[in-house]
Amino acid sequence: MRKKIIYTFYLLLTLFSMRIWAQQKAHNPIIFADVPDISMIRVGDTYYMSSTTMHMSPGVPIMKSKDLVNWELVSYAYDRLSETDNMRLEDGKRTYGKGSWASTIRFNKGTYYVSTFAQTTGKTYIYSTENIEKGPWKAIEFEPMMHDHSFFFDDDGKAYMLYGGGKLKLVELKEDLSGIKPNSEVIAIENASAPSGDNIGLPAEGSQLFKVNGKYYLFNITWPKGGMRTVVIHRADKLTGPWEGKIGLQDLGVAQGGLIDTPNGEWFAYLFRDYGAVGRIPYWVPVKWENDWPVLGVNGKVPEILDLPANQSLIPGIVDSDEFTRKKGDRALPLVWQWNHNPDNKLWSVTERKGFLRLKTGRIEKDFLQAKNTLTQRTIGPVSSGITLLDVSKMKDGDFAGLTLLQKDYGQLGVRVEGNEKYIVYINASGGTSKEEEKIKLSRNTVYLKAECNFREKKDTAVFYFSSDGENWKQVGNSLQMKYTIPHFMGYRFGLFSYATKTVGGYADFDFFRISNASIE
Repeated sequence: MRKKIIYTFYLLLTLFSMRIWAQQKAHNPIIFADVPDISMIRVGDTYYMSSTTMHMSPGVPIMKSKDLVNWELVSYAYDRLSETDNMRLEDGKRTYGKGSWASTIRFNKGTYYVSTFAQTTGKTYIYSTENIEKGPWKAIEFEPMMHDHSFFFDDDGKAYMLYGGGKLKLVELKEDLSGIKPNSEVIAIENASAPSGDNIGLPAEGSQLFKVNGKYYLFNITWPKGGMRTVVIHRADKLTGPWEGKIGLQDLGVAQGGLIDTPNGEWFAYLFRDYGAVGRIPYWVPVKWENDWPVLGVNGKVPEILDLPANQSLIPGIVDSDEFTRKKGDRALPLVWQWNHNPDNKLWSVTERKGFLRLKTGRIEKDFLQAKNTLTQRTIGPVSSGITLLDVSKMKDGDFAGLTLLQKDYGQLGVRVEGNEKYIVYINASGGTSKEEEKIKLSRNTVYLKAECNFREKKDTAVFYFSSDGENWKQVGNSLQMKYTIPHFMGYRFGLFSYATKTVGGYADFDFFRISNASIE
């Protein structure tokens, strides 16, 4: 009996110790938020990562980490991709789900480079700076648009791009990077999808090219029909091949990314996973080298726990609250904020009324998704909430302002002015059809608005509330069934909006925006 008691005690002690150990280590997903198409470098002991935000402005976010786990936004490669009508939401045009896509980040001879491409303009872009956190960034653009390219500097100083889907092509760039060197294009791999079989839904794309110990390694994603997103790895002794390929990982649909090493010689693959309405979320997978091949995962699986420092909150590094108070030298808007398409900078301010974000109307809108100057930041998982306090005293007849969860199937809770009356209005666009589900008369000039999101196990629901005092909340309408849709190609975002439907010149003042990842019951 005594031996049984001792055994039980040691078993419980072991389990407790394992739990404490797990709490002190990193866990997947590394970032429970929409940070897709990641590319990464290490410069000394600092990691830098770029990602995709498509139609948002500014674009191509740059994140920094010292431990490979906890990241903070430090820059964007550009403020505005272009001044096309699509990017400016003009003449009924828009570019949801397009803008700039998968980027490559590189460091070469003291200069940082970020390359990307855009369906919106049909061009390839290379941005460069000597100071990745402070800029300034120099921009080069040229045709054609090289889909899902990997920008690569070889040891001889020459620059290349490998790009395409299924059939992958390699081009050498001009010495000044201003375009493709004439007659340099070759087919690198005729059918890069082949390791995944011949029943392919998504041909090999998302190329990321690396050189390790004299050999070239190429990462791609494929998606076999009836299967899951799959990592395919090719290896060659020369850039032009011949290339040999194999499946690198096939688990949980975690795929698309590349390789990174730590200062002490450990290796990881950085990848991402489709995770419903919150978006495409990053996962890291340990890598071992066998026979000059990177071997991903633990027994071929994506581990939950990693031998890296523990994850901290995504607040304030990736998302953050904002009281809209600014001191001398502060950015007008912290990096966590991005506009939905290019903003009209005449129609917003954080200085006209100290401690407030002012959104002014400048044209008549018929469609919320066409409205200018919706200011957004990511939702985060597994749960998150956003709260704002709205002052509606200077809104005009027909104006609508408030808090949104932005995607094609959006939700809006705000105040709409109708003649001399003001109403709290809740719009639910679940299923793709915009419906006014509740309308409540407002007898005051301020109101608190809140949205709560639940992404646990892809539940993907959100509930909206309003309050007169910020403490006692009343739910409005039905919950929003959030859905990740390809037209927007982006996880849901909290957004602050204000637009006119009858006459321009009014404005709405937002006292603050506060984001939380506290548990939602």
